[in-house]
Amino acid sequence: MEQLLEQGSAYMPLAINGAKALVVLILGWMASGLISRAIRRKVNKTPEIDPTLGNFAASIVRWVVLAMVIIAVLGLFGIEATSLVAMMGAATLAIGLALQGTLSDLAAGFMLILFRPYKIGQYVDVGGTAGTVKDLNLFVTELATPDNVQIIIPNGQAWGAIITNFSHHETRRVDMVFGIDYGDDIEKAKEIILAQAKADARVLTDPEPWVRVTNLGDSSVDLTTRVWCKAEDYWELKFTMTQNVKEAFDKGGISIPYPHSVEIHREA
Repeated sequence: MEQLLEQGSAYMPLAINGAKALVVLILGWMASGLISRAIRRKVNKTPEIDPTLGNFAASIVRWVVLAMVIIAVLGLFGIEATSLVAMMGAATLAIGLALQGTLSDLAAGFMLILFRPYKIGQYVDVGGTAGTVKDLNLFVTELATPDNVQIIIPNGQAWGAIITNFSHHETRRVDMVFGIDYGDDIEKAKEIILAQAKADARVLTDPEPWVRVTNLGDSSVDLTTRVWCKAEDYWELKFTMTQNVKEAFDKGGISIPYPHSVEIHREA
C-alpha cells in the first residue's frame, strides 16, 4: 500500500503539469484566434491599410502566439527555453528537409505580400485558375470562383506561376464583335453601335468608343467595337451592350446573319 502511495505521489506532479499544459494549450489556442481576429478587424477598419496586409499580419501574430504557447507548455515539463533553442537548432536540418514544401510556401507568402501582385477582393488568374482573392496568409492563397467554389492555392505554387490580375488597373477595355450581312449599310451599323455606346453612362469618353471593320467572314462583315469602362463595370457593360446593339439592329433594319451557304448556278 505504501509503495502504491509512493508511486502515486511520484506521478502526481507529472499529472498536475499535464493538466496545466492542457489548460495552457486550450487558452493559448483561443487567445491566438481572438488576437488574430482583433488585428484583422482593426486593420480592415483603417482605410489607409490594405486588407491583404491586415490578414497577413493577423496570420503571423496567430502563429507567433501559438509558438509562445508551445514554449510555455514545454517549460511546464522542465524544458528550459535555452535547451529548447538548442534542440531546435539541432533539428533544423531534419525539419527543413521534412517541411521544405511548407517552408517554401512560407517564403513565397512573404514575397507575395512584399511585391503585392494581387490583393484581397481582386479578380485574378493564378497559373490557369481564376477567381476572386478572399484571403492571403502565411501558407496559402484562397480564391472564390464566380460560382462561389473555394480554391486553395499553396503560396509556393502561386509565386511560381503566371499571375494575371484583371482588377489591377482602374479601367478596362471591352472588345465586342458584331457581324452584319454583306448587303447591309456598314456606316449605318457603325452609327448604331456608337450611339448605343454613347448612351451608356458606364462607357468612358477617353479613350473614345471605336468601331472598325476588322474581318470579311464567310457569312458576315465583322465590326469590332472597343469601349473603355471602370474595371468593376466590365461584365455588366458587355452584357448590356450586346443586347442593346442587337435590339437597335432589329429596329434599324440591320441583320445579324447566321452561317449559311449560297448556291450559284452557272450555265455551261
